[in-house]
Amino acid sequence: MSVTPASSRLSWLKVALVTGAVLIGAGVGIGIGISQGSGGTDGRSAAQPDPGVTFAPGARRAPEFSLQDEAGQPISLAALRGRTVVLAFIDPVCRNLCPLEAKALNDTVATLPAASRPVVVAVSVNPWNQTKADLRLDRQKWDLVPGWRWALGTYAELASVWREYSIGVQVRTKTLGGVTVHQVDHTEAAYVIDPTGYERNLFLYPYRSRDVVSAVRTASAGRSASSQS
Repeated sequence: MSVTPASSRLSWLKVALVTGAVLIGAGVGIGIGISQGSGGTDGRSAAQPDPGVTFAPGARRAPEFSLQDEAGQPISLAALRGRTVVLAFIDPVCRNLCPLEAKALNDTVATLPAASRPVVVAVSVNPWNQTKADLRLDRQKWDLVPGWRWALGTYAELASVWREYSIGVQVRTKTLGGVTVHQVDHTEAAYVIDPTGYERNLFLYPYRSRDVVSAVRTASAGRSASSQS
């Protein structure tokens, strides 16, 4: 496997995530670099922006999956072949880091010309809170771009995708006044997948939209170059 760092700053956290190290315990994927998604802040928003890791073209095939989008229609990487995809992992009811990540992804799409905009696929990390009302509120509050699509499923379906992409998801369940509440902490990560279905970049939040824009342009240019050869 050929992995080329986008900068000299390559922490042990990122190395572990890139090599696919994931621990599984008590039915919950406890992955590398779990950040607080639904609870309080953990200081990452004030950290240095992540420049990302770059993968060589054709080195890492993106794991396939098939879930449902917010309209109940099938969504899969195979069906998006030919388009650049930004694959993120988002908690629909998170109100701290996830909205900031959504803004970075929105800015990425808005910066690019219409013809080269990626599809943003947001895989839910919270199967208990992904109702139509939750997603409608996100679209309104986060001002989501038209190219944003949710990827939803049952816990088992989603956990399979989390494992494939080394996304740590830790769930704390509480019962308050007879109501069960699930607090989800998870890895805040986004992959850029090129039109041929290969991973080209990995970003851990906080990341800048300009870095994702550059990655999308490179991934899309690779598609153009291969089609001309």
